[in-house]
Amino acid sequence: MRLTIASATLLLAAALGGCATQPLQVTPEIQAAIAAPDRSDADRKTDERRHPELLLAFAGARPGMKVLDLGAGGGYSTEILARGVGARGMVYGQNSPQAMERIKTGFDDRFARFALKNVVKVVREDADPAPPGVGPFDLVTIFFSYHDMPWLGVDRAVLTKHVYEAVKPGGAVIVADHAARAGDGVSVSKSLHRIEESVVIADFQAAGFRYAGHADFLRNPDDPRDKPPFRPTIKIDEFVLKFVKP
Repeated sequence: MRLTIASATLLLAAALGGCATQPLQVTPEIQAAIAAPDRSDADRKTDERRHPELLLAFAGARPGMKVLDLGAGGGYSTEILARGVGARGMVYGQNSPQAMERIKTGFDDRFARFALKNVVKVVREDADPAPPGVGPFDLVTIFFSYHDMPWLGVDRAVLTKHVYEAVKPGGAVIVADHAARAGDGVSVSKSLHRIEESVVIADFQAAGFRYAGHADFLRNPDDPRDKPPFRPTIKIDEFVLKFVKP
């Protein structure tokens, strides 16, 4: 993925149409992070649908930041964030003990090969994900895992309260997820692995966060939102939201 600064800025400006945030720029640091020659072919294939350069730009990722990546899975997003914040930054990739049973050695194997030593594995329950004594965080990311909280029985009010406590004043939370149909709420969180956007906004506002806008680069209005995101026949409609701690 090779983007010039000019073309990346234009692409991001278009993607942020109607967003409450200020226009953002895909910085040279972000470009270098995504274009790094030691990234795997599998991750570059995932880039085609995730657009990580836009995600990092919307999140405001920059060198030196301290980031908590919730629901890190095998570490795709954790690695991108770690590259984005550079050697002076730190990224804590959190998974629950139950998730680690499914992931097995995937997270460890990825970062055993990772040249930067700025990633810390965190194994904590989803309702209380922040490791003690290392905050506050500049940025918290929840990429495509918040929809799992309802069917896993996680108390979202407790989770968002702990996230609020973990973020520094002025810090941000970025939530990206698979969009459910209007009115579905959390009822399809297990069957379709989707969640309604308005539910996410309400959850984080109730915790004290200010809703700071959205980005549209993962949206697809043609998705009927009635099927799970696995092996899709069309591009999945996905939202990206930003919340800021006052």
